[in-house]
Amino acid sequence: MVTLTFSEPQYLWLLAALPLLVITHFFLLRHARRKALRFANFQVLKRATGQRYITKNYTLLLLRMLIIAFAVLAVAQTSLWYEGATNENEYVIALDTSASMSAKDVAPTRLDAAKLYAERFARDLDAHTRVGLVSFSGVTFIEQPLTASREDIASSLRGIDIEASGTDIPGAIITSTNMLDGVERGRAIILITDGSNTIETFTSKSMQRAIAYAKGKRVRIFTIGVGTPDDSPIGYLPTYYNVSATYDEDNLLLIAQSTGGKYYRARDEQALLEAYRDIGSAQTTSLLQVELAPGLMLLALMLILVEWGLLGTRFRLLP
Repeated sequence: MVTLTFSEPQYLWLLAALPLLVITHFFLLRHARRKALRFANFQVLKRATGQRYITKNYTLLLLRMLIIAFAVLAVAQTSLWYEGATNENEYVIALDTSASMSAKDVAPTRLDAAKLYAERFARDLDAHTRVGLVSFSGVTFIEQPLTASREDIASSLRGIDIEASGTDIPGAIITSTNMLDGVERGRAIILITDGSNTIETFTSKSMQRAIAYAKGKRVRIFTIGVGTPDDSPIGYLPTYYNVSATYDEDNLLLIAQSTGGKYYRARDEQALLEAYRDIGSAQTTSLLQVELAPGLMLLALMLILVEWGLLGTRFRLLP
């Protein structure tokens, strides 16, 4: 799949100059013929000299149309997106810190296991690969912007702890997507959660809107479901409160499948480790970006030089 996107689409209105250029060209050509025929018999001159003194100048018209089109597309910041096989992604790790992540069905807790293997994942990546870190519960926090420093990622991970609040997965997706905006390599989010999206109770269709937003930004989301389907006690509360952590696989499948990512079920430490390894090493098909604006502007300048050359030679005005 190949698509074109425009960072500054408002400038595409300038393409309306193309039909105006064509209309003006033929209007002035007709006007020039009428004016010239008043003073000379060009049919006789043509037979005598073999030259055409009034031409339709289709070549110049085409060149000028291409110059305008290339310049407008360059100003509109045109980008080409294509699907290519790559493992050169840049990642944002979005880590659920809601109360349910304190459950101990994955030792030592869901959150601690996720943090441990997230650090290992970052260290195993290519040294030039940047990684960002987001934590989310009822509110999403950017813990670490995109960086190639593994120490910064490790330090930020160690500072993350449980937040005794709900879970806003859509907010985490949107924040993580914004962090990847402008990245020219593959864009990927690793969403680590038990899948419970409590904010959806109050905000309808928020998940669908967040998924659509990520797809629009060419971001793929890999979801890792940490936990077991069995109701497990929330770790920071005494067991006599009988409050259980939830696990919602449907949300995680929906997010991954809708964005072209993959869902991993991590019911224990080994499964969690294998999920990270698969994401980091597997060659996947990603949407890659090529910035066309510089090349288009260069083409426009080259065509301007060609036009000047033609005006000075083939299409020069006779004295």
